[in-house]
Amino acid sequence: MFTESGVNMDYSTDEMMTVSAARMLRDRAVCFVGIGLPSKAANLARMIHAPQAVLIYESGPIGAKPSVLPLSIGDGELAITADTTVSTGEIFSYWLQGGRIDVGFLGAAQIDRFANINTTVIGPYARPVVRLPGAGGAPEIAGSAGEVLIVLRQTPKTFVDRLDFTTSVGHGEGGDYRRRIGLPGKGPVAVISDLGILRPDDVTKELVLTQIHPGVQLDEIRSATGWQLRISPNLEITPAPTAEELTCLRDLEQRTALAHGLKSV
Repeated sequence: MFTESGVNMDYSTDEMMTVSAARMLRDRAVCFVGIGLPSKAANLARMIHAPQAVLIYESGPIGAKPSVLPLSIGDGELAITADTTVSTGEIFSYWLQGGRIDVGFLGAAQIDRFANINTTVIGPYARPVVRLPGAGGAPEIAGSAGEVLIVLRQTPKTFVDRLDFTTSVGHGEGGDYRRRIGLPGKGPVAVISDLGILRPDDVTKELVLTQIHPGVQLDEIRSATGWQLRISPNLEITPAPTAEELTCLRDLEQRTALAHGLKSV
């Protein structure tokens, strides 16, 4: 299906996920961004509806405006397009722990029903099946950002009943866990996957499916979740990507692939 302007409106599940995540970043928000899917979503938001969002990366860039997606937090594209660059220590002590970050945008390898995340190992810590990139700044972001958005693909291996390792605390054991251990931020307010959007229950903090992406069936989501998933009685269908969103996202991915010599991103 094509629009009058020639945009192919047939979108992938990854495009639906990225667009849905991008829509959640409001303009003028100060956002601490993780590499990968979070960076793609945050930069898409900046290019479409949130031009004054301030993107911060843990290596020190503040107000980064990359034209292509960074390969890592040390990518020069972040520093040369930023309003300023400061030390990593200042990013964490003054900006994050000082309460100046509105939104933390994180990815994960595993997530549980209370939005705790694992980015450390798959399997036993001493003898892992896969050793992942690790914590980085994620535990501090999850603990201190005003609110946290998490984006990842939904499969039985990623949405698990029990994490192999807890890297970053979301809502811990549920309920008032964050308040009891003294974490200042709200914690995860939404988990955006390629199948739908989940939000924590106001009281229990267990993740509840509140939006389902177009064309996805509830049984598909249930089978991709490692626990008995709660479904909101007011379940909504996520609006499909617009021509503008798809065009901007595809252009961003194409520029990135060309800049880094990649087949795709």
